Amino acid sequence: MTRTNKDSLNKNDSRNGVLTHLAIIMDGNGRWAENKNLPRLAGHRAGTENIRSIIEESTKLGIKHLTLFAFSTENWRRPSSEVEGIMNILTNVIKNETPSLHQKGVKISHIGSLDGLSQELKEAILYTTDLTRNNKSLYLNIAFNYGGRTEILEAVKKILADNISVRNLDEKTFASYLDTSGIPDPDLIIRTGGEVRLSNFLIWQSAYSEYYSTTKFWPDFKKRDLRKALATYQQRNRRFGEITTD
Repeated sequence: MTRTNKDSLNKNDSRNGVLTHLAIIMDGNGRWAENKNLPRLAGHRAGTENIRSIIEESTKLGIKHLTLFAFSTENWRRPSSEVEGIMNILTNVIKNETPSLHQKGVKISHIGSLDGLSQELKEAILYTTDLTRNNKSLYLNIAFNYGGRTEILEAVKKILADNISVRNLDEKTFASYLDTSGIPDPDLIIRTGGEVRLSNFLIWQSAYSEYYSTTKFWPDFKKRDLRKALATYQQRNRRFGEITTD
């Protein structure tokens, strides 16, 4: 099936209220902790604990692709103690949650760069992605050390290195060099924490994504909030630049 046919299928499904790919910017962990007079890392721990229930609900709702924005390339600018703490939390989460997710048939993929990560975290990511590579119940993509501009720049470098002719360079070819190659573009992007910007997340892939922002911090974003966001999505008319007629 060509990319054009896939895009047409995705558009038709989306117009019928079907959501294939959900992406979430998990924002507000630190502010959640500060509001409770807790260390910021307590918020990051609470945020990772919240992921489990959202994965379960996404599977129950029939979502096939779930992408979670966990750590951006810009997050390295935070205090080193917080960054190191986030790395340790993620390492422990991967090790603790992988067996259960694998048993449930979840395929876990990493989007972003492994550069700068600790050896222990790199090994945990590589082990998990290899272990779950054949699973199909849910495709879970973790965007960690990820930035949309960096992703696009790296794709350009790879295209140049492969000597791709300008004549052969189209959207399909370019997309195949992105971290999300083979993954449909997100239908809906949810951002928690009250902000209304993409923050360098999937900026190529989100050209026609619907957007939903909530003031709830990520640790407080529950299953009912996910269902509310999806209900809002189902009410929208996605035209993809075209004119639709009743």
